[in-house]
Amino acid sequence: MAARYNRGLLLGAVLLGFLKASSTFEVIDDSGKTCILANFSVQFIVEYSTSTKSETQTISLPPDAHVLKNESSCGKGKEVSQILAVGFGHGHSILLTFEKTSSSYAVSTLKFSYNLSDTSVFPNATGGEKEASNATDIKAALNTRYRCLNKNTISMANVTVLFSNVTLEAYLTRNTFSGNETICFEDRATTVPPATTSHIPTTTSLAPSPSTKDPDVGHYNVSGSHGICLLASMGLQVNITYSTKNETINSQVFNFPQNPSYSGSCDNNTVTLNLISGSTSLRFQFVQNASTDKYFLQGLSMNTSLPSEAKGNKISAGNNSLSALKATIGKSYRCVAEENVWISENASVNIFNVQVQAFKIPGDKFGSVEECQLDENNMLIPIIVGAALAGLVLIVLIAYLIGRKRSHAGYQTI
Repeated sequence: MAARYNRGLLLGAVLLGFLKASSTFEVIDDSGKTCILANFSVQFIVEYSTSTKSETQTISLPPDAHVLKNESSCGKGKEVSQILAVGFGHGHSILLTFEKTSSSYAVSTLKFSYNLSDTSVFPNATGGEKEASNATDIKAALNTRYRCLNKNTISMANVTVLFSNVTLEAYLTRNTFSGNETICFEDRATTVPPATTSHIPTTTSLAPSPSTKDPDVGHYNVSGSHGICLLASMGLQVNITYSTKNETINSQVFNFPQNPSYSGSCDNNTVTLNLISGSTSLRFQFVQNASTDKYFLQGLSMNTSLPSEAKGNKISAGNNSLSALKATIGKSYRCVAEENVWISENASVNIFNVQVQAFKIPGDKFGSVEECQLDENNMLIPIIVGAALAGLVLIVLIAYLIGRKRSHAGYQTI
């Protein structure tokens, strides 16, 4: 009975463990030295076309994902780039290219290759092999490991990549992770990183105090010659990182006000929304893709002043290769979960409780809703956990009944 009970607990733990499974990957040079060590979970949200419509598929990195040795590299000679290539399924792979400076290393490019001919993943897809790539904000000081437990969202053309539970390091010196770590921006709001090695600036955090609330939701609309072309409702939070005059790196997170000054413009293929509050301005640019019948946030730029302790006076940053807040034309995009939109290594914007619709807006009000993948995942996880716990309870109950029946079998009626 005890053995069956322990096996039931073990099975339950395994079921729950799969929910946050991550994989470890290692790149080794010809001499047997490890140069890249990485552990992470990753999901790919892929939009693809069938003969009749557009579909969206979510792929998780499977347990049998493996390092592609022919495409991975520790760099040779004057080549300073290091590459981690991971393959899985039927022709799918993710490739991280690392670059380094005198004091840091970064994933300069993330490339995802996927095979639409794999009908087990992409039913009824048209097309063959595809690629999508973009820069990332994954960056750490040399001789420190990079850690990021929260989701890190990287948007590409037709693909959104969601990293989580990440610990990685490139340009290793001792074949294993360094004792010091650099913590990602997404984790800094609640965690202060430990000190790094002496020749690297210390990273501190100016995160909001625990009493800071999520930003208030603002409501915006943009009109053109043909009526309203944009409706938006969202709370905004600005993240900046800057160097100080005494050679430290500080971070600051602040809520964008609920009622800023705003303006915008409409044309056939582009809709813009400009928000200004004090010395901070944000510019959102939405575009539409007629071939896929979709619209999305392609560009986001930020200008804001810096504290007096900073080396410079302001930050100006922009990213015009996004594929965020995507929905079908004529419908609205909605996401209750917090979304982080990366602009540059020094700037990003958190978006809360967003509902947005661009271009075709019948009746000047939001159309039917398309929920974001983050909300769907947040709903799915409790269901999976509940099912796993229910299965565990059932296993324990069955084991108990079997054990009780066998214990009674040793007695006879007088």
